[in-house]
Amino acid sequence: MQSKAAIDQVLRQKCEAKEIPGVVAMAATSKEVIYQGAFGQRDLSKDDVMTADSVFWIASMTKAITTAAGMQLVEQGKLSLDEPIGKLLPDLANPQVLEGFDASGEPKLRPATKPITLRQLMTHTAGFCYEMWNGDMGKYMEKTGTPGVITCLNAALKAPIMSDPGTRWEYGTNIDFVGKAVEAVSGKRLDVYLHDNMFTPLGMNDTAFKITDAMRQRLVGMHARGPDGSLAPIPFELEQAPEFHMGGGGLYGTAADYIKFTQMILNKGRGNGNEVLKPETVALMSQNHIGDLTMGKMVTVAPIYTNDVDLYPDIVKKWGLSFLINTAPTAEGRSTGSLAWAGLANTYFWIDPARDVSGVILMQLLPFADATCLEAFAGFERGVYAGLDAGSGQRAA
Repeated sequence: MQSKAAIDQVLRQKCEAKEIPGVVAMAATSKEVIYQGAFGQRDLSKDDVMTADSVFWIASMTKAITTAAGMQLVEQGKLSLDEPIGKLLPDLANPQVLEGFDASGEPKLRPATKPITLRQLMTHTAGFCYEMWNGDMGKYMEKTGTPGVITCLNAALKAPIMSDPGTRWEYGTNIDFVGKAVEAVSGKRLDVYLHDNMFTPLGMNDTAFKITDAMRQRLVGMHARGPDGSLAPIPFELEQAPEFHMGGGGLYGTAADYIKFTQMILNKGRGNGNEVLKPETVALMSQNHIGDLTMGKMVTVAPIYTNDVDLYPDIVKKWGLSFLINTAPTAEGRSTGSLAWAGLANTYFWIDPARDVSGVILMQLLPFADATCLEAFAGFERGVYAGLDAGSGQRAA
């Protein structure tokens, strides 16, 4: 099949030219895997070749999984989308808005005008931010000694919000609180809850917060792209005995496992013979939940971690629970109303219910939104749609 060869060529060429260290990509319909490829190296300082079962830090691709877990508990009536979440999570009972700094550099805080809800957390409209896209938060953390969320210390979550709940879209630590809400009503730590209610039913045996010995043997090394475009291996690993499991970005996993999750969404909540969500819940998660608000450009203040993020600048972008939603078709072929998101180390996925297709592409380098990684993603996605359009998608595997 031509499109498989075309995808292979795009990905192999980028690895052979050392433009990216290595990559695993998979695409599937609701029924079967239609593309799988692994190219390059797991770690440029070692000889290991990339394999399809290689384990990556999937970072913010964790968010959709944590949100799906939250929605299981909404279905059961244990969580509510629109009740004030502060009733359940005391840390969110009296949110404070950071209004800037006084003449001596002290933070100026005021009470928020309304309470925070679970729906706002799931849609990044609660007011929380990430300091890598918000200089004021970086300044606040420095002034107060607040640790970054990647430390997985509970103190990291004691941060102010940057705007009143429900008034703007800003990407941030929101889904870590969704994870806390899951824990509060289930009585289980997030790792155990996800294992029991998402990973085991879907057969996602290679996804976890804690890297098992078996996963470590296939673990992909982190890389950094220098200003000259060169790549270098760097040490990176999330805390393996964390104070809290980072529902917004703590998971390690494989492309094959994440495809099982995206197929569950395509299958309206079913996977591996189990129903993990009701069809109406998946439909709800796939709708715009931010009304007239839009996802804007995310401007970096930490260029070692992320570039500016301006995906599909010509398309108005909405947010579901918890997915980016494109409101027009993309150049690569993605249908209007598709679902997508990504992880900081250049991992990406999309789910296109209209065409019954989804794809996952995993790389492991910083900063995020790397132009070469985005080219690899676009080439992969174009190839998948070319295969579907040729009517031979089912023969790509």
